[in-house]
Amino acid sequence: MGRTALITGITGQDGSYLAEFLLAKGYRVAGVVRRLSSPNLSNLRAVQDRVELVDGDLIDQSSLNQAVKSVVPDEVYNLGAQSFVGTSFAQPALTGEITGLGTLRLLEAVRTNAPTARFYQASSSEMFGHVATEPQDEQTPFHPRSPYGVAKVYGYWATVNYREAYSIFAANGILFNHESPRRGLEFVTRKITDGVARIVTGRSESLTLGNLDARRDWGFAPDYVELMWRSLQANAPGDFVGATGEAHTVREFVEEAFAAAGVTDWQRYLRTDPRFNRPAEVFNLRGSAAKAKRELGWEPRTHFRELVKIMVEADLERYRGR
Repeated sequence: MGRTALITGITGQDGSYLAEFLLAKGYRVAGVVRRLSSPNLSNLRAVQDRVELVDGDLIDQSSLNQAVKSVVPDEVYNLGAQSFVGTSFAQPALTGEITGLGTLRLLEAVRTNAPTARFYQASSSEMFGHVATEPQDEQTPFHPRSPYGVAKVYGYWATVNYREAYSIFAANGILFNHESPRRGLEFVTRKITDGVARIVTGRSESLTLGNLDARRDWGFAPDYVELMWRSLQANAPGDFVGATGEAHTVREFVEEAFAAAGVTDWQRYLRTDPRFNRPAEVFNLRGSAAKAKRELGWEPRTHFRELVKIMVEADLERYRGR
């Protein structure tokens, strides 16, 4: 009998790729979903009949207790969150409840109902925020610049605390930005690739963005779910940065996206609007995954230009009805 994994956020980008990855390794996979009248399962389309969905909510302790008790997991992956940085400024308390305290609730559910299960916490490069040095690694101090980043710092330290206080195998993955065609349209990378596809197919005349000079370390989501899994196969629990080691500006992403669609005069389509700028911006994030490579044998396989091309081509195919 294979191992059993329980995933929060299974319907999202990372959760769906992780479910596919684990199923291919022979896992029994269960996912926590909020009870909705019509849950969005589109990302799970390829494997929906092979995963078990259980009711649960990161703001409800009893539902998490029941989910863990019923599934009896060997591994728990906490990928559920209010994960959009922009929304966290508009809904800071809700972000704290879900992204911060939700992690604590799930850790407590594991401690009381499956104490031998291995626990993965999806931490974020947004915890670094205002950085003084680069690249950022596991020793870089946190200085979050958004309610989302603050909530992720809480979840990070809660994970460390349960590891130290209760000897739970609990690992943090401090992942830098990772994208894919399954990324939500509210995220800047997908807004760009979708916008380019709309322009090329005649559905739009321009693309409007905020700060074009912010620099990010962008990788491909399927590469990063392997790091999540590897972090729970280690001999001892630890915290690991996942990153490509390269940083590119939003402007470079736009240029590369138009190039992938065969458009050279991209500047004529680009607009900027300060309303899309964050109240407190994070300007330069670039990570070092040296520890993950050294201890887990992990490194990203997909580079920046290939990532952008994958996303643009997927959005073009979607609009062309293929």
